[in-house]
Amino acid sequence: MFAPALLSLALGLWGVRRGGSMWRDEAVTYDMARRSLPDLWSTLADADAVHGLYYLLMHLLFEVTGGLDPLLVLRLPSVLATAAATGTLALLGQRLAGPRAGLLAGSVFALLPQVQRYAQEGRSYAIVCALVVWATYLLVRAVAGRDGRTWIAYGAVLVAAGLLHEFAVLALTAHAVAVPRAARRAWAGAAAVVLVTVAPLAVLSARQSDQVSWIGRPGAGALAGFAGTAAVALACAAICRYPTSRALRGVRLPALALGLLVLPALLLLLVSLVSPLYVDRYVLYGQSGTALLTGAALDRLTRARRTRAAALTCAGAAVLALLPVTVQLRTPQSRVDDVGAIARAVAEAGAPGDGVLYLPARRRVWSLPDPGSLRGLRDLALDHAPAASHTLYGTEVPAPVVRARMLTAARIVAVSDPAGQPLDAAPGEIVKRRVLATYFETCGTHRVQGARVTVYALPGTC
Repeated sequence: MFAPALLSLALGLWGVRRGGSMWRDEAVTYDMARRSLPDLWSTLADADAVHGLYYLLMHLLFEVTGGLDPLLVLRLPSVLATAAATGTLALLGQRLAGPRAGLLAGSVFALLPQVQRYAQEGRSYAIVCALVVWATYLLVRAVAGRDGRTWIAYGAVLVAAGLLHEFAVLALTAHAVAVPRAARRAWAGAAAVVLVTVAPLAVLSARQSDQVSWIGRPGAGALAGFAGTAAVALACAAICRYPTSRALRGVRLPALALGLLVLPALLLLLVSLVSPLYVDRYVLYGQSGTALLTGAALDRLTRARRTRAAALTCAGAAVLALLPVTVQLRTPQSRVDDVGAIARAVAEAGAPGDGVLYLPARRRVWSLPDPGSLRGLRDLALDHAPAASHTLYGTEVPAPVVRARMLTAARIVAVSDPAGQPLDAAPGEIVKRRVLATYFETCGTHRVQGARVTVYALPGTC
């Protein structure tokens, strides 16, 4: 089953630098990974503990690789993890439904747009996905062989996934519906170990809930997308009803794959009706269920002469339809913002002695990878820099001090979200907007991917 893994590796390496661009979440990874271990540890005590293990691994990787291209160092772990996930998924499909179904499932997984996207991002999601797929494969082996060592390996791999991102433990819900009665006791023991081990991280990250305050309640688009995906998955499951193998003691591909695709996402959606937490990348591993179902359905359809031509035609059309998306994912425009373009725009807009403001303060992340872009500019709201304050974005002075500092500037470069985005209601952010509107006039705005860079000056000085 090397072919799907090689396909995934080729897709991951193709355009991996995305034109030299980086987006805001990757900028956080880059900044955190380059902090000293004491600074990193102190930061995680107050912020982003959910990604702490990943930041530590990336810190070690940057230490080892030295002067290599930072974008490659940032993204290659995700590329390799996705290739490993693809190969493991092909093996899983082979074990559950046969060699051709495994080959097709792995190939489908490698081509899925969401998989391709996170294969080229400096975040933990591709690695978590690979570990969950590996754990799922170990689950099937453990059920088949009743081998205690395989159950231990299953639990250990899922613990690693949960420590990289706590929502990986939601895969347990999918595994629960797939485990046959005879193996439930052994599975429950492994699952309990996973939950107990990951619980301290979940408690700590719950105390850092401000980190996810930007997440809104699921909109109609998210709900419709989930419902549509689930409906297609159910149709595929109906097609690929494989008989239960005695060797596998009751493990069925449709139940396992549907569980992976539906249950973790559904739980997050339900919780998000009360406390918003749903983001599709948090359960990226659910795409393994999509691939398993699609691969198995294609295998079944292409076995029958009357459906073979239609199935192959549809598969070919789907690949062609994905081509524009595949190309677009490798451009800077495929992400929310472009940190490098924003930094260049700030450097071009500002002059020595000008003030700079970030609206809101968390957008200071745009300048972290290239602090040289601020050379000669005064960060009017900054109290302590991110690393010095052991925070992600730095701390800012109180609102009255921000106001006083702004009134000493003749020109201010404001770096803000695109028009139409929700406005932060924190006192400091209100003061920034109010002072700019009252005492300054707009000299010009440069719009770049995901941001606006606007120059303000005292009246009559533009």
